Amino acid sequence: MRTLNFSIIKLTLCIIIGISASHYISFTRKELTIATIGCFTASIVLNIIANRQFKRSLGFGISVLATSICVGALTYNLHDQKQFSNHYSKHITINTEPKLFHLKIRERLKPSIYNEKYIAELISINHKTCSGKILLQVKKEDLKTPFYVDDILLLQSKLSIINNPLNPNQFNYKAYLKKQYIYHQLYSEIKLIKQIPSKRYTLLGYADIIRRTINKRLNAFGFHPDELGIINALLLGQRQDMNAKTYNRYAEAGAIHILAVSGLHVGIILFILNQILKPLERLRKGKTIKICSILILLWSFAVIAGLSASVTRAVTMFSLVAIAMNLKRPTNIYNTLFISLFILLLVKPMFLFDVGFQMSYAAVFSIVSMQPLLQKIWSPKFKVVNYFWQILTVTIAAQVGVAPISLYYFHQFPALFFISNLAIIPFLGLILGFGLLVIALSLLNILPEIIGAIFGSLIRYMNAVVSWVSQQEQFIIRDISFNLIHLCCFYLLLASTYHMFNTFQIKTIKAFLICVILVQSAYIFTKHHNNFEGYVIFHKSRHTVLGHKKESHLSLSHDEGEIDDISIVYKPFNLKHFIDSVSFNSLKNVYKTPKGNLLIIDSLGVYNLNSFEPKFLLLRQSPKINLKRIIDSLRPQLIIADGSNYKSYVDRWRQTCLKEKLPFHYTGEKGALILKD
Repeated sequence: MRTLNFSIIKLTLCIIIGISASHYISFTRKELTIATIGCFTASIVLNIIANRQFKRSLGFGISVLATSICVGALTYNLHDQKQFSNHYSKHITINTEPKLFHLKIRERLKPSIYNEKYIAELISINHKTCSGKILLQVKKEDLKTPFYVDDILLLQSKLSIINNPLNPNQFNYKAYLKKQYIYHQLYSEIKLIKQIPSKRYTLLGYADIIRRTINKRLNAFGFHPDELGIINALLLGQRQDMNAKTYNRYAEAGAIHILAVSGLHVGIILFILNQILKPLERLRKGKTIKICSILILLWSFAVIAGLSASVTRAVTMFSLVAIAMNLKRPTNIYNTLFISLFILLLVKPMFLFDVGFQMSYAAVFSIVSMQPLLQKIWSPKFKVVNYFWQILTVTIAAQVGVAPISLYYFHQFPALFFISNLAIIPFLGLILGFGLLVIALSLLNILPEIIGAIFGSLIRYMNAVVSWVSQQEQFIIRDISFNLIHLCCFYLLLASTYHMFNTFQIKTIKAFLICVILVQSAYIFTKHHNNFEGYVIFHKSRHTVLGHKKESHLSLSHDEGEIDDISIVYKPFNLKHFIDSVSFNSLKNVYKTPKGNLLIIDSLGVYNLNSFEPKFLLLRQSPKINLKRIIDSLRPQLIIADGSNYKSYVDRWRQTCLKEKLPFHYTGEKGALILKD
């Protein structure tokens, strides 16, 4: 192995630190610009001094690293669309008044049950030019054909905020969209939208036309919708129209990476292109022509696949590999990875917070570091056995690398991942190659029926394998509590394990044992930190769900309803607070919380005036009561309304509490309420 270029590694890590710092700490552009110029100037001065003295300068190294951190922070700030002078948030007030929106569709998202979803770029609001991205939701029932990339729309609607999750630890869609510079949303119906004819297309618009043309041609050749969904995901990077059951099966089988166009796919495509274009090397300047052709084709594929984080990462990395490979220049895969990471973060700093981006880099780093060690365990004599052994070691290495991230975000682990990968990956090159051929022939309208039938059979085989693996539910480990502290400690443990097996010495063994202790300490700390008693009033539409947490047990009291229906409410809370067991009970009228007594008044409106003065009052199922009289009688310190109440009642109670200068908490707006010491 060639010596690593530690400079690019250090600079990339500093860029990551700068981006992370700017994401969590608010800096002004002026502050960051001054800091960057100052550090850069100090680097130049210290370098001149060091050159005159003919010796290395520690100050120069520190100043360069500080400059890199400032560059990372400034890059994040420069890409923040809210900082742009013409961003819509600087020119309009978010209120309830409808406005005239002129916008362009940028991307079609996976639809919800009731709405088609799009990311749109604003052109103007009330005829005033502005910029910024928003989430557009259009009712499905009226929309016969979806809108496409670069469609220009004119509509009148109210700009609304994107709500935070209403229960603890639920997926935060608002934070997810914020990382894509989307801060508000529009709801509309097709009858209120006017589509404006336009022939101005962007690069992504042309890519969308190509994808639609491919789908239209494949439809004509009789491919089943499920097969088309796999083809779109596998070769075109589009999963919007993919069947939800099929997607979940791939996730449960540990084969979801096969559907995400990433390094595996791009690597196979690079190999295919390298073989096809080999005759070009015979021409004058043939190698240069070949490299340029490969790069153009790779980036054309990336554009058609939608330039997602994983696709962009893979194509950037393999572009560097292709250049080095065809120029016969020796290279180190770690340097290539860090150079691609460095470039991508300067161009798209928000990629750092993309889950797919994190998992793809974690998988690649794990493969290039751990797979050679696993390969040494056994050296099969037969080529066929050795081929499958290599696939198994690559699969295990990749899964080990992404496991902590997967547990942190998704809280589950597919134990039979190696079966689905062993059954599919050996044929993935064939499937991708065959798929590219099918697409090319279908575009030329000369696809033979037998080739289409064979390719459809390959897709059905892959789906059948994945379906069988996903049905082995006893091997899918779900609901694993795993937080950020565990994530960091486990990666330290993986790094120390690799270092120990790579250089087996006393100091590496000590480092490994220290990391084991860190992991154990992390679990002890989180268990102790979550060892509290408290009550949680969850938000559930048309229902009341109240939880009593004591140590690692959660006792749920709820009204009549299916238990499965409320699992989505309390399971995220359980994962965050390391709940081991759950019990279910009927609702009572009075609860003693750590902060005081809680009285519940339901639709009957019955309560005992002489019993006690509760600190908290929970109203459920829209009781017909005189709230002012109850406040005067019981003197509660907080009025709570959950999701089981009519909104008209909630509005009336809010006004009463406002007049009485009493705090009011509606779970439908403020989210679940936790009462603990």
